[in-house]
Formats: sequence, C-alpha cells, structure tokens
Amino acid sequence: MHHPVIERELELKLVLSPERSIPVPARLLYLTDDPYAVHITFHTGSHTPVNWTFARELLVEGVFRPCGHGDVRIWPTKVDNKAVLCMALTSPDGDALLEAPATSVSAWLERTLRVVPPGTEAERLGLDAALAELLTPTPADDLWLRDPWPSDESADGEL
Repeated sequence: MHHPVIERELELKLVLSPERSIPVPARLLYLTDDPYAVHITFHTGSHTPVNWTFARELLVEGVFRPCGHGDVRIWPTKVDNKAVLCMALTSPDGDALLEAPATSVSAWLERTLRVVPPGTEAERLGLDAALAELLTPTPADDLWLRDPWPSDESADGEL
C-alpha cells in the first residue's frame, strides 16, 4: 500500500528575546500511515536535528485561535504585519518560542487535510478492518452461541 508523505521545508524564527530571533531551517512532515500526527524537524546547527510530534488537530486549531497546553502551545499573531504562527515548545531540555510563516504552514496543512480529511484518520489506520476481522463469527462460534439449556417451556404449552 502506498503511504503518501507530505513534506514542506521552511524557515522558522527562534525567538531569543523581543528584539532578537535567529532563523531555524525546519521540515514539516505528515505521514498518512500516522494520520493523527504532524512531525516537525528543526535543524538547529547541532549534529542531531530536534524532532517534535504532536496532534495535527492542534496545529489546525492553532492557525485560527490559541490552543494547546503543556508541552505544545500554538497561537496565531501578526509580526510586522505578517501572519505568523507562534509555537511554544517545552521539554526537559528547555523551552523554545518559534515563529512560523502562517501562510506556508496553512498551505501545507491544507494538503494534509485533502489527502486525509478530518474524521477519516481511523480508516487510514485500518483499525475498523482489523476489528471487523476480529469480531467476525467463525463456525466454532455457533457452538458457543447456542443456548446450552433447553427451553423451560414445554412444547405443548402445558406447565
């Protein structure tokens, strides 16, 4: 089975202070065989890139309104009259505030939503088919399903 991958390279800004930010190359990744998640890889200049995975739904909602709590919070805003998506990420290694170009992220998200529309993610996982197969009665099940006790009612209606 073919599992499309939807990728987008873009440059985010790592906000160091209100006056200072540095560019961070990043890659957005959506795998149709992991339909509920989005993956973001940040190339921070260290040997190993930093990977984050969170719910696609969170990113979709974050385009329109502040959402999330805990490790990942996302909200839309404007910086220098440009639509920006802010992502606040918290991990044991530290916190990061990133700004992403909202139009690029939205365009990429729309592609993921066309390939796997919201509400159809479970079909992608094949859970329904697997469950149906598990729950399909087999000939042996008939033995279990048969009433082991003859009926208490007598055939001719007498008690």
